[in-house]
Amino acid sequence: MYAVIETGGKQHKVVEGEVLKIEKLDAEVGTEVTFDKVMLVKNNDQVTIGQPYVDNASVTAEVLEQGKHKKILVFKYKRKKNYQRKKGHRQLYTAVRIKAIAA
Repeated sequence: MYAVIETGGKQHKVVEGEVLKIEKLDAEVGTEVTFDKVMLVKNNDQVTIGQPYVDNASVTAEVLEQGKHKKILVFKYKRKKNYQRKKGHRQLYTAVRIKAIAA
């Protein structure tokens, strides 16, 4: 059984027991969060597709940690014009473990 959920402006395919890093959520470590924006649920051979979301479907997950990804460098450069800018960025994330998929 798997589901496709939408969170943080992105879509993720999730399976029970999977650990996933998603956009930062306002939740304490150890608490449970519920994702209501379920776009697709597949249970055995039965597939349910939402318009855009599946009614009465939800995914429950446990928050494992809050953190930052590795640093990426953003470098702008224009040749012959003596222009260059270097900037770093670390995106915040929330690591969650999928506990249950309810269709």
